[in-house]
Order: sequence, then structure tokens, then C-alpha cells
Amino acid sequence: MKSLIRTLTKKKLKISFAESCTGGLLASSITSISGASKVFNLGFITYSNQAKIKVLKVNQNIIKKYGAVSPECCSAMVKNLSKISRANINVSITGIAGPKGGTKQKPIGLVYIGLKKGNKIEVNKCLFKSKKRSSIQKATVKKALNLIFRAAK
Repeated sequence: MKSLIRTLTKKKLKISFAESCTGGLLASSITSISGASKVFNLGFITYSNQAKIKVLKVNQNIIKKYGAVSPECCSAMVKNLSKISRANINVSITGIAGPKGGTKQKPIGLVYIGLKKGNKIEVNKCLFKSKKRSSIQKATVKKALNLIFRAAK
């Protein structure tokens, strides 16, 4: 984690997050490190669909058609976050952390992580095997941090 902060600082990169199923765990993992204020811009916890629509300006038709846990929603979240934050690297997370709420199409452990750097947006689909909420949240944060580290290089 310290090396991530160092890398971002050295490259003068700012990061911002829009989290749903991780509930601020990603922001917390960054801000718990000394020196984070040099790189961390802002974090939203847009847990409800209403928050995604009101705060991040995700078109409600995207949520109606594809659901909040979808690559389309994740992409809209990160794209709109970047407009608000003006950070170099923006990350959005939406998923089903369980232990309830999964379906056959969208099982517990399904998480989308969006990353936008410059004009490039990538949405990563993850399917974490654990059925434990905290394990899924921690695995999501770990994956997101790896993606940020890769983007910062």
C-alpha cells in the first residue's frame, strides 16, 4: 500500500473512488496510509440506486435495463465520477457482497470494478468464490488496488 502511495505521489497522480458494495473500504484502505492526502481526492459511497442516479448522475434507464450490478452501470459510475473529481485515476465498484441478494444470473460474489485513466475506461468482471460478505469486500479492494497500481505505472 505504501508503495502505491509512493508511486502515485511520484507520478503526481490523483485518485478518486465511487464505491457501492465495498462501503468505503477502498477509500479507508488508502486513507489509513500516511501521505494519502497527496494522492486521494475524493470518495463516494453510492450504495443505493438513488445515490448512483443523484450523486453520480447514472442514467436511471441504465439501472432499469441492466441493473445496478452491471458493466453498463459500473462504466457510467466511473465515467461520471471522473467528471466530478477531475482525478487522473477513477475507480467505481458495484457488486453483490451477500450473503443474500444473489440470483443465477448475478450470483453472490459478482463484482464489477471500473477504472478510468485518461480517456480509457476498463470494466473488470470479478466472480469471488467466497460467500462471506467481508471476504468478498476485501477481495474486491485487493483487486481494485492491483488495478490502480497497474494503471499508475
